[in-house]
Amino acid sequence: MSGLPSNAYTPDSKLTSALIASGVTFALAFAIMGMKLQGGLSPTLEAASTQTYVLIFTATALVFLFQMTREKISAFFSFIPWPRLPRYSTAHLSQSKRDQREKVVTLLFVIAALIWPFIVSRGTVDLATLVLIYVMLGLGLNIVVGLAGLLDLGYVAFYAVGAYSYALLNQYFGLSFWVCLPIAGLLAASFGFILGFPVLRLRGDYLAIVTLGFGEIIRILLNNWTQLTGGPNGIGGIPKPALFNLEFGRRAKEAGNQPFHEFFGIDYDTGYKVIFLYILAILLVLATLFVIRRLTRMPIGRAWEALREDEIACRSLGLNRTIIKLSAFTLGASFAGFAGAFFSARQGFISPESFSFIESAIILAIVVLGGMGSQLGIILAAVAMTVLPELAREFAEYRMLMFGLMMVLMMIWRPQGLLPMKRPQMELENV
Repeated sequence: MSGLPSNAYTPDSKLTSALIASGVTFALAFAIMGMKLQGGLSPTLEAASTQTYVLIFTATALVFLFQMTREKISAFFSFIPWPRLPRYSTAHLSQSKRDQREKVVTLLFVIAALIWPFIVSRGTVDLATLVLIYVMLGLGLNIVVGLAGLLDLGYVAFYAVGAYSYALLNQYFGLSFWVCLPIAGLLAASFGFILGFPVLRLRGDYLAIVTLGFGEIIRILLNNWTQLTGGPNGIGGIPKPALFNLEFGRRAKEAGNQPFHEFFGIDYDTGYKVIFLYILAILLVLATLFVIRRLTRMPIGRAWEALREDEIACRSLGLNRTIIKLSAFTLGASFAGFAGAFFSARQGFISPESFSFIESAIILAIVVLGGMGSQLGIILAAVAMTVLPELAREFAEYRMLMFGLMMVLMMIWRPQGLLPMKRPQMELENV
């Protein structure tokens, strides 16, 4: 034996790893970008442009070089004196002062968020509303994945249940948004409770497979039950929420309601509706943050984290893992139901294609990128995952490729997420 440790990274293994990584990169890039399917009666495959092939070979070469020089690159970046932001510690403050300071900062952010839509364009406000929907979804999934440690790949199913709950209840029974909002949350929570039972004894990959299957079952059911859900055609004409019987359209659609602009004696403007939906989304996000923050400080929140860290130790402490898992799935699903009802009201049209697996993947990526259990991190990740694709519309064709690259880079250099969760702690002085 040469005396090298068993985990030594030899040149042969380095070359093998680099060849595999570059080969996988070339195969995936060539399959996605190198060939184009031209439709028609007889579909044909056509080669991409020369520039595309140059980009594919360049990316393959860069991956190969990166794998061969990965250790040197890491060492180089570790010795660079990166400028660091000044760290602000609150360890010297009591818990009451920390809470008071946090309330003041939160209040300032809320005031700024309420003023902001009146000084920016309508498109920017509409994009911010979409960001807030993903914030709600990320916070809800954070209960299941980030706090309880249960990998859920079918979270979009509860999102779909909430959206279709409002659409169907309004279509068949004429119920308003405000009546359907809590009903959508309760129905989604019920589906989460039902899903919790089959997965009580499952962990890891098996849990992920079952939840993935549940999400696909809901999507296929919505797609095939055409008599109730409209199938692939979806449901349109979903009314927007009203403010105390004041509608934001040019004319009131329901008897007894009055247009918003006529009540206040102002000119009609479609921007009022966009701003109202944005403010409503902020209120829903604030309610979600408040409830989840209170839950994490309660015994149930501690039980979720105990289950995440070690399920065997959790059982040895006398905690009922059945109740813990069911509560995580139920409460996490309820917030997806609220977000789904708001999504259908904002869009005015929903179809099964709006709730595909890619939505679950994006929501899970928000939780992982933001930091498992971190609420502020999830908010930042939701902004990044939603706003960046809009800023780079010319790269829309390569959105998923860039998305996967960002995930890989995050897992290499910052696997704990943008802002990892930190529990408030107290230190006792030596007596």
